[in-house]
Amino acid sequence: MRTAPGASDTELVVLFLALLTALLVAAPVISLMLIALQPAPEVWSHLIAYVLPRAVSDTALLIAGVGTLTLLIGTSTAWLVSSYDFPGRTALIWLLPMPLSVPTYLSAYVYVDLFEPLGLVHRTLSLMMPAAQAVHWLPQMRSLPGAMLLLAAVLYPYVYLSARAVFQAQGTDAIEAARTLGAGRFTILRRVVLPMARPALAVGVALAALETLNDIGASEYLGVRTLTVSVFNTWLNRGSLAGAAQLSLVLLGFAALLIAIERFGRRSANVELSAESPRLRSRTRLHGLKGGLATSACLLPPLFGFVLPATYLLGESLRRSLSIGIDPALWRDALHTVTLAALATLIALGLGLVVVLAARWREARTTRAAMAVAQLGYTLPGLVLALGLLTPVLVIDGTVANIFRSFGYPSPGLILMSTGGAVVAAYVIRFLAVPTGLLKAGFDRIPRDYDDSARAAGAGRLTTLWKIDLPLLRPALVGAAILVFVDCLKELPATLLLRPLNVETLSTSIYQYASRGSFEDGALAALIIVAASIPPVIWLTRFSDLPE
Repeated sequence: MRTAPGASDTELVVLFLALLTALLVAAPVISLMLIALQPAPEVWSHLIAYVLPRAVSDTALLIAGVGTLTLLIGTSTAWLVSSYDFPGRTALIWLLPMPLSVPTYLSAYVYVDLFEPLGLVHRTLSLMMPAAQAVHWLPQMRSLPGAMLLLAAVLYPYVYLSARAVFQAQGTDAIEAARTLGAGRFTILRRVVLPMARPALAVGVALAALETLNDIGASEYLGVRTLTVSVFNTWLNRGSLAGAAQLSLVLLGFAALLIAIERFGRRSANVELSAESPRLRSRTRLHGLKGGLATSACLLPPLFGFVLPATYLLGESLRRSLSIGIDPALWRDALHTVTLAALATLIALGLGLVVVLAARWREARTTRAAMAVAQLGYTLPGLVLALGLLTPVLVIDGTVANIFRSFGYPSPGLILMSTGGAVVAAYVIRFLAVPTGLLKAGFDRIPRDYDDSARAAGAGRLTTLWKIDLPLLRPALVGAAILVFVDCLKELPATLLLRPLNVETLSTSIYQYASRGSFEDGALAALIIVAASIPPVIWLTRFSDLPE
């Protein structure tokens, strides 16, 4: 239904807010480009000679390694639970996605703490051999291969969830035809199933790669000089905003490449699903050794990605709480975290609803473009987003201060920077794609006849939205709120750089503890983040699962 030429005031207001939202998302990128144009020849020559080659190399290798590992782990485990019955399969279906609840930086902090000299693993090995000899048995976690393994251990569920959804939805016609021709299971997997699932696998790998690109805590802690770490060091350590912006444009080039892969996957996704009922095809029962191997293969990834880190955090939290009590600063940091995340969630839901409504009420290139721009925030690494937001935020703060002075009032100072408004803005921009995507999917399930009938009965746009659309959108709203809230809890780069002075959140306090070499002091804060992240993972698993 296209909007009539004489659009109502409500429609015009929604359209204006949708365009304003798109401008909000685009502002950091525009600002970043303007900053990058500033002359910084000395810094740039240093970056080209000493920083950029290693940063580009480490970033490319890390993304390639994480992408390959997540593809192998996610695809193989999804194929096993979709095609076979074996002991523990039902529990593993819920356990396999759980590493998504562990942020990448927490995984790095935990495993370095476990495997460093005098750590738990070293002390255990020292019971069986001399301590000096035991050191040689410790894996080197602070390395590029170590970073690949640790990040893949918590990011493979992106591929697993995408692959399992496709494996479940694939029909049996092509598979049965291949069997009729004498093809075995692995031949069918290689020549029939995987080619049909390739677009969805590309999407999952691209999402895992984007998370790798956004990471700063794990990469910095593990000694991997990615582009994100280089931007951080150039800005804060060398004091060059222009140099950091120029490096950020290279980082955005990596992101653009990953987005191209994801868009290709989405464009092609409509060709691999069967037209028949998307119920899971019959599974083969595995007994004995084969069943045990399948169980082990599906248990190891969540064991290293979720069970061991969560168990370690729980043990450290209990040990320190019983010995020295709970640090009162934890509750203050938790309050800061919840407040910022709650505000960002409410604003993101509101803006996401506005953008989707504008596209639904007025089908035009303008509204489609606004929706596309609004969903680009997730592709921006948090550090790049913070860098791009800095100038617009300072301009707004300066304008507000000048307005106060013009009326004879004292300057209120840097309102957005000092109150956490800049952090909230970064959260909203980065995670706006979540409510926008879920609400669009929710609206697509609501027949337009409902709106037409309400309008014919004399109901206005807002009345129809309030009484008909929003009740039907409740599952999408709740799901979006949970996902955005928890993503805000876990976000480190943007929070680290935009938080007000002397204000810590759970993620930044954990970062500070790890930087001082006392990560165990932040174990309870880390455990809170992991525990809060479990419900969204359960929701995602249930949301992506088909009835069996």
